[in-house]
Amino acid sequence: MNDKAVVWVGTSKDDISALPVPVKASFGHRLRLIQNGKAVMEAKALPQFGSGVFELRDGYDGEAYRIMYVINLKDAIYVLHAFQKKSKSGIGLPRRDAELIAQRLKLARALSREALT
Repeated sequence: MNDKAVVWVGTSKDDISALPVPVKASFGHRLRLIQNGKAVMEAKALPQFGSGVFELRDGYDGEAYRIMYVINLKDAIYVLHAFQKKSKSGIGLPRRDAELIAQRLKLARALSREALT
């Protein structure tokens, strides 16, 4: 099987490394499934960023964690952002995080085009 590479955009690798070990393991396992072309049922599409951008969620010790990634670029899976959700009210994505995801998505698309040339 030809696994897709994982490309960590910006500080996403450091950000996921700073998460609690059980959360890191859960996200890592699910990213590995996605690399292998398997569907992850709990992945949530984020249509506000366009097609192919998804979110994985996890909870640990009463806290909420998120990881955002894009899968529809041909050369790799790009991890855009990983963070602990701070807001306890509302389901929306904080503006700062949404802006960071949009910025990193543009970078991922540019990196993907470079990788294909």
